[in-house]
Amino acid sequence: MKLDLYHIDAFAERAFEGNPAVVCILDEWLPETIMQAIAAEMNQSETVFVVQRSDGDYRIRWFTPTIEIPLCGHATLATAHVMYEHLNLPREPIRFHSLSGPLVAFEEHGRLCLDFPCQDLTATESRHEIEEALGCMPVAVYEGEDLVVLLSDASEVAILEPDMSKVKQLPYRGVCVSAPGNGNGFDFVARFFAPASGIDEDPVTGSAYTKLVPLYAVRLGKTEFVARQVSKRGGTLHLSLRGDRVFISGTAVTVMHSEMTLPELSV
Repeated sequence: MKLDLYHIDAFAERAFEGNPAVVCILDEWLPETIMQAIAAEMNQSETVFVVQRSDGDYRIRWFTPTIEIPLCGHATLATAHVMYEHLNLPREPIRFHSLSGPLVAFEEHGRLCLDFPCQDLTATESRHEIEEALGCMPVAVYEGEDLVVLLSDASEVAILEPDMSKVKQLPYRGVCVSAPGNGNGFDFVARFFAPASGIDEDPVTGSAYTKLVPLYAVRLGKTEFVARQVSKRGGTLHLSLRGDRVFISGTAVTVMHSEMTLPELSV
């Protein structure tokens, strides 16, 4: 059995920036062990699998090299890019069904746009283990599936050098560190660390902005943002809060189209 694999840089304007994802469009689901093995073999932050439903919508699933996750923005953006640019789908909204509920991808203002649900967070106190793991003093801390840590200045986020062994011990899927922009052309910046999910630092984390946008809407008194993830690769996101949904926009670039020969499915 052979699989087409598309290697896409998402939230990127050119190759080798943004966040890489591998997209695999299937006729029917493979066993979970096989999909996880493919994701481990690809060794990208996410490998995404998609199957069309009988109603014309799509079911979408995302895997890191070690686990399946409930929501991933950049790999969904990469999937929409593949469907429009390589599978020649009509330029109409694409409806996905996921572990996080219904999601929609469409084109808007020359970019790909994701319609994602806001993610709830609860304000909490900073703790010694958080400060020790990140090597910083937060101005605010919020928790949910991920830990969100706000710092006072964008430069603090850029120079942060967390202790990944200690970050991995924190009881969260990942840790997002963010701060307002400092006259650099962005409303805010962020980085995302997820060693517990097999990713020390994620280059651009679309799902993190479903948490950050509602926070900054309150803090900055606005609903439209341009943000930058200041990882080594970097990526720019155009963001909008519309009711209880976050619209996440960006561009994507195809880096490679490959073919995998799948071994016997007795694995």
